[in-house]
Amino acid sequence: MAAQAPGPDQAVPDPLVGRRILVAISGSIAAVKLPLVVSALVQRGAQVRCVLTPSAAQLVSAPALASLSRAPVALDGDQWSHRESRPLHIELAEWAELVLLAPLSATSLARWVHGLGDSLLASVLLATEAPVVAAAAMNTAMWQSPGVARNWQALQAFERVVPLGPSAGLLACDRQGAGRMAEPAALLLALESLALWGWRRDWAGQHLLVTAGPTREWLDPARCLTNPSTGRMGVLLAQAARLRGATVDLIHGPLAVDPAWLEGLRCHPISTGAELQQRLRDLQPHATALAMAAAVADHRPARPQAGKLEKSALAEAMAAGWQEVPDLLQHLVAHRPAGQRILGFAAQSGDGLEQARLKFARKGCDLLFANPIDLPGAGFGASTNQGWLLGPGDRCQTIAPASKLAIAHQLLTALLALGPTV
Repeated sequence: MAAQAPGPDQAVPDPLVGRRILVAISGSIAAVKLPLVVSALVQRGAQVRCVLTPSAAQLVSAPALASLSRAPVALDGDQWSHRESRPLHIELAEWAELVLLAPLSATSLARWVHGLGDSLLASVLLATEAPVVAAAAMNTAMWQSPGVARNWQALQAFERVVPLGPSAGLLACDRQGAGRMAEPAALLLALESLALWGWRRDWAGQHLLVTAGPTREWLDPARCLTNPSTGRMGVLLAQAARLRGATVDLIHGPLAVDPAWLEGLRCHPISTGAELQQRLRDLQPHATALAMAAAVADHRPARPQAGKLEKSALAEAMAAGWQEVPDLLQHLVAHRPAGQRILGFAAQSGDGLEQARLKFARKGCDLLFANPIDLPGAGFGASTNQGWLLGPGDRCQTIAPASKLAIAHQLLTALLALGPTV
C-alpha cells in the first residue's frame, strides 16, 4: 500500500499570535526602525507594549508607538505614580512573555550588565524573567571600545538572553563599519524563534555547515538548468542554529529570501554544482555537523557555450548531451571527518516515503528529511512544509505541517540528539 502524505494542507498558526511582547527601546538612532517592528507584531496578532528611555523618546514618538501598539507607552516619568497600585517596572516585567530590546545602546548595556536599576528600562531588565532578544546598535568606535566589548562578552553568559550583535555597513554618523542594528525582519525572526524554541543555546560550541538554494548549470550566458528552490528552508535552518548558539557557514545558490535573514551567518555564494562541491571541500573539515538543504541540479550541459546561442541553434546545443552532476551528499558521507553528523534533504512526489527510504539507504547520511513537493503548502517556495524524518534503525518520524522555521528547530533537535559519530 502506498504511504500516505503527512496530512492535508492546513493553516499553520503563527507562533506570535496572542503572545505578550514588550518592546524596549533605548537611545540609538536605530530606534527609528522600531515602529515598523511594532506594527508588524500587531498585524501578526501579538499583544505589544512599549517602554522608551528618555534618549529614545527624543528619536521616536511615544504617541506614534501608542497608536501602533494599541497600548500606552511607558516612559521614565511613569515609573512611580500614586495612580498605580504596583510599581510599573514590576508590572511590565511580569506581563511580558517575550522582550525585544532594540536598539541596545552602550549605556543600557552597561546598566544591565552591572545590575543598575536607575531607570524604568533598567529596572524592567533586572526584574523580568522573560526571554530577551537584545539587538545592539552604536557607532563603530563605541562598539569596538574595550568597555563595551567586556560588557557584551558578559551578556553572552546571561540566561534567557538571545544577543544579536550589530552588522557592518554605513552608519547614521556616516562611518562605514560594525554597528548597524539587526534589520526589522531579523528581529521578527528572532522573536518567532524564541516563541517556538525558547532561549536555550544548546548548539553553543557547535559549527554547522548548511547548503541552501538552487544551483544553476549554464547552457550559455542566458540560459541554465535550475529549479524553483528559494533557499528558505536552508536559510531558516542556518538562522535557527545561530540563534541556538552555533557558528554557521551557509553555502548558497541564488536566493529569494529577505536579505536580513542572512545577518549573522558566514555566507558563501555559489552558482554551479562544481562551485558548491569546491566550497564543501573547503569547509566540511571544520564543521561538527552538515545540513545539505540545497537543491542541486542533477545534470549539466556537456558543452556549455561561451556566447549566447541563437534560438535556431538551441536544439542542436541541447542535443549535444548532458553530464550527471556528482552525488555530493554521498561524497560528503564518504569523506566526513570523525564525529561529523550529516542531515540530507529529499524533495519527493508521488509515493514520497518509499522513495525516501531507498534514497536514505543509498546515501548513508545520519538523517534524511523528505518532503512532498506535490502538495499545497509544502516544497519549493512555500512558507510551510511537512514530510518525514528518516533516521537510524528504520526510524521514521512524521513531520506535521508547520512553518519552515518550526521544522528547522525540529531538525536541529533531532540532529543534536544523535551526538557525534563514533
